[in-house]
Amino acid sequence: MRIGTLRPAMTLTLLVVFLVTGAQAFDFTKLQSSVTEHRLTNGLTVLVMERHDAPVVSFATMVNAGAVDDPKGYTGLAHMFEHMAFKGTTTLGTKDWPKEKELIRVEDSIFMLLRDERNKGRFVDSAKVAALTKAYEEAREKSYAEVVPNAFGQIIEREGGEGLNAGTAEDYTVYFYSLPSNKVELWMATESERFLNPVFREMYKERDVVAEERRMRVESSPIGRMVQEFLAASFSAHPYGVSGIGHMSDIQYYSRAEAEAFFTKYYSPANVVVAIVGDVKTADVIAQADKYFGRIAYRPAPPRIATVEPPQQGERRSFLEDPSQPIYLVGWHVPDGTNPDRPALDAVADYLGSGRTSILYKTLVKEKKLAVQAQALTGFPGDKYPGLFGIIVVPSAGHTNDECEKDVFAAVERLQNELLSVDEVKKIQARARARFINQLDGNSGLSFQLAGYHTLWGDWREMFHELDRINAVTPEAIQRVAKQYLTKKNRTVVLMNTSAS
Repeated sequence: MRIGTLRPAMTLTLLVVFLVTGAQAFDFTKLQSSVTEHRLTNGLTVLVMERHDAPVVSFATMVNAGAVDDPKGYTGLAHMFEHMAFKGTTTLGTKDWPKEKELIRVEDSIFMLLRDERNKGRFVDSAKVAALTKAYEEAREKSYAEVVPNAFGQIIEREGGEGLNAGTAEDYTVYFYSLPSNKVELWMATESERFLNPVFREMYKERDVVAEERRMRVESSPIGRMVQEFLAASFSAHPYGVSGIGHMSDIQYYSRAEAEAFFTKYYSPANVVVAIVGDVKTADVIAQADKYFGRIAYRPAPPRIATVEPPQQGERRSFLEDPSQPIYLVGWHVPDGTNPDRPALDAVADYLGSGRTSILYKTLVKEKKLAVQAQALTGFPGDKYPGLFGIIVVPSAGHTNDECEKDVFAAVERLQNELLSVDEVKKIQARARARFINQLDGNSGLSFQLAGYHTLWGDWREMFHELDRINAVTPEAIQRVAKQYLTKKNRTVVLMNTSAS
């Protein structure tokens, strides 16, 4: 292995050690100065960081839209479009585009007739549904016959691409992979093309894949069912209350027209950030970005969601009966990820339930052996809007949710009534600094974080102030946010209990 490929990992390790061993500030000036921001005339933002350690480049394309932006009646559509973005374009993934286009039109027209008939409730004509279903399946097969499967992925793999993938979160959708540094123009051409001339081919086939994903992640998963119930119980107004995978009836209902409308609204260049990190020349990258991404016409960025979750007026409790083992989940409403209270809330989560050193793990798992798992987290299900601070506990065999809840609430009350020591807070800060630096591991991590901070904060430079926010947390701030947010009135509890069946 060449030394050049070892250097970034060695640098990262030394940096983590430096931070964890007590440094209260780290000079990110040099790293920050290596980033160049370029905004295209159509509104798309390009961030470039030169790192010449190895002839590799990582790319992250982040769209400021996720499951929270799903239209009512079409939940899961953001995730569905993520799948569609790999299906090719008018020139990539097709044997004969004019022929395929006409077959797609026929497929859509029959599906809409079928959908309308199915939606008639008790007035549905079952014979008509059967005939339309048969015609629809035949039309699907004809259009699919013109498809070149996985053409996009095959090109990337053939040209040395690694880690081709995507993900849909509540707040954003991201597409990412890495290529040799002499393939930057290939990335520019293919990545821009799939947002310039996308074809939502195999739409209904892929919709079946998404439906199966929901079955595995929610319907066949005790945790998945519980989280779905937890979100619904926690949010009465805000769309954070809907699971990002979407409702099954919605998944089976939406058509290509809804996917195209979602794309037009949310995949505008002004709503996209591209981060490129690696062995590149900034001037060349900017010129290529103007050439390829500049082809996409300007569309205004969509507005933020206006719905505000009203203050909770009292504790909410929900119960699920399930043949699985008991599971306990409690959450409190907290501000969004850019709120000044967030670092202190993150510290609360670390102290209560982050890893084997946390107070809940020590108490529930190691000492009393009431549970096999105890974890706390902030920013659930997202950070863009006010979300939840949550604690999940899995009781051990022979023990109950009620037993565990007593210790959970006792730990919260102690945090509210007793100041943590300065030494304890320093340990929390050290772990937070280490976690943050670990997220910057290599070109891929840096590209993802640059795009993420720019999307959430509106300015990638906020990434370089994260350590300042961590270091500013005090025992008093931790106690204050625990008192302010972790109240009985503000909490939602979901209990999964073992059923007899």
